[in-house]
Amino acid sequence: MSDDADTIDTEVPPSGTGCAECDAVGGWWVHLRRCATCGHVGCCDSSPAQHATAHHRATGHRYIQSFEPGEDWFFDYRTEDLLEGPELAAPTSHPADQPTPGPAGRVPADWRRQVH
Repeated sequence: MSDDADTIDTEVPPSGTGCAECDAVGGWWVHLRRCATCGHVGCCDSSPAQHATAHHRATGHRYIQSFEPGEDWFFDYRTEDLLEGPELAAPTSHPADQPTPGPAGRVPADWRRQVH
């Protein structure tokens, strides 16, 4: 990632513990992804709303990191490659007690039929 290291900000914290857009409208997600440029937390492409990819399309921010406990991989939207990256500002995942899919109380009973 050395060619684009300036697009990764290791000091910016995540925008929250859940998908920013889903939280704003009472939605739900399967997994969470964190923008390595600005800290935006959005839902993955398996989630109904796919907000992490929408954020990339709107901003051009190319790198995300998994925001799931125990995962530290990065993804480059431009090359569609999984990568290793630097340690980002804490926290590096949503709370371990937050269910996946989540958040608790907003996941519909038929959620498996709604994933991509």
